[in-house]
Amino acid sequence: MTVTSTTAAAQTSAATTSTTLGKQASPDFNLFLKLLTTQAQNQDPLNPTDATQYTQQLAQFSQVEQSLQQTNTLKDILSRFSTQDLSSAANLIGREATFDSNTVGLTSKSPARWAYSNSGMTGPLTATIKDAGGRTVFTQTINNNSGTGELTWTGTKSDGSQAADGAYTLTVKGQDSGGVSVSATINAIGTVGDVQSKNNVVTVGINGAQLPLSSLIRLTSTKTS
Repeated sequence: MTVTSTTAAAQTSAATTSTTLGKQASPDFNLFLKLLTTQAQNQDPLNPTDATQYTQQLAQFSQVEQSLQQTNTLKDILSRFSTQDLSSAANLIGREATFDSNTVGLTSKSPARWAYSNSGMTGPLTATIKDAGGRTVFTQTINNNSGTGELTWTGTKSDGSQAADGAYTLTVKGQDSGGVSVSATINAIGTVGDVQSKNNVVTVGINGAQLPLSSLIRLTSTKTS
């Protein structure tokens, strides 16, 4: 009975300490040693724990500790890169840029602009603009047999009302030479108004819409003074 009671106490103490350890934001080596000490003090004297098990536990804990330290170091490095990217991106403000994105911003003062391209697509083409909620706000037929061009939208909706400022997406569809429906590649165009960094991701503002800096594919004008 004494052995059973001691073993139960060891299990309870170990479980409690393991739970506490699991709640730590980072490994606490002293707490882990306390867990091993509790195991040693309350183990079954008729069936003592093999010393190699302690060694394995220490090695495993050391690996976890190193892994978390490496993760924290990586986060610090990414944070530094993000700051550097933000500083570099600040030089884009005031420049006209093209992005690999079909989403761009619209304001009452600045229209939304896109470039579309598909050399295998023939007219007439159908341009569809949707708001951030996925609702179609404007459609237009484009008589363009080259499959390549630009679309500027001032915000006038199909019903004649004015669209609110915000982010809008464009799709352009047509047919190939075989009559099969195909879509064009869309690129957002606009003047960079600001740059931001959030969760180590740098974004560029075009008429209020934030586009990832990584999607930038072209700069087409010099920064204005």
